[in-house]
Amino acid sequence: MRMRPTLSWTPTGDLPPGTTDLEPVADALRAGGVLVLSGAGISTESGIPDYRGEGGSLSRHTPMTYQDFTGSERARRRYWARSHLGWRTFGRARPNAGHRAVAAFGRHGLLSGVITQNVDRLHQSAGSEDVVELHGSLARVVCLGCGTFSSRHELARRLEEANAGFAPVAAGINPDGDADLDDEQVGDFQVVPCTVCGGILKPDVVFFGENVPPPRVEECRRLVREAASLLVLGSSLTVMSGLRFVRQAADAGKPVLIINRDPTRGDRHALVRATLPLGAALTTLADRLGVMVRDAQRSDGGARSGEFGAEAGAAG
Repeated sequence: MRMRPTLSWTPTGDLPPGTTDLEPVADALRAGGVLVLSGAGISTESGIPDYRGEGGSLSRHTPMTYQDFTGSERARRRYWARSHLGWRTFGRARPNAGHRAVAAFGRHGLLSGVITQNVDRLHQSAGSEDVVELHGSLARVVCLGCGTFSSRHELARRLEEANAGFAPVAAGINPDGDADLDDEQVGDFQVVPCTVCGGILKPDVVFFGENVPPPRVEECRRLVREAASLLVLGSSLTVMSGLRFVRQAADAGKPVLIINRDPTRGDRHALVRATLPLGAALTTLADRLGVMVRDAQRSDGGARSGEFGAEAGAAG
């Protein structure tokens, strides 16, 4: 029997309480060597909704699983119709104050690296460098047949040509780039194949029910080993792909600090969880540390920068 992935987590009553005190986070940044682990919560101020928390998309939307995508032509049609419409909004998202503050901390030598669970490339757009995209990027597309990578912008052009006039009104956009459409709205949407071998195209992201490529996991583990502390930004840490790095840091005696409004699955491992809006909290930290936060760096969402580099190859 096929099992659905774990999408939710219920907090228990024995978790430590949150705080509004940012000084422990400021102390860690002053010391340097901070590894950032970011989740969907850092992008909500850019108009991309969270999975969980108040108004989270999981209350109305179950993300596509790898098993459904690869096993059903109908599921792929539904996915690409929803994702194509969602990309028109998702691809225009711009970094917010939180992304820009993280980039500023990096420029000032306070960070040892950035791992993001997000697929929106907003960290790169804000100016962060050498970001490990744990779950891949919606800006890339991979063929499941021949392994060829291509640009999401090119795929969008091909889908527009194949589906002239496709413009349903979506009920909402989700963190994975999907638009909420019903089957009638999907209709007979036409999916296009790989231009090299005619195979099935998939966004270069890790679907629920799919494993993060082992080389990418090991790169993240190395970053945790080399970091002085771990700063979690906007993640509930519900799924193991991110939680394992919190556990690794805690087991190694490294301080774990979390900024997230709601309780997280990693709270019991954390020195502190600050229950503050991320943009305001990170801007406050930058001001406290005398770090200049710039405006957004690139206007393309970072999608065209390094699309087909080593990180893309790891997802094959």
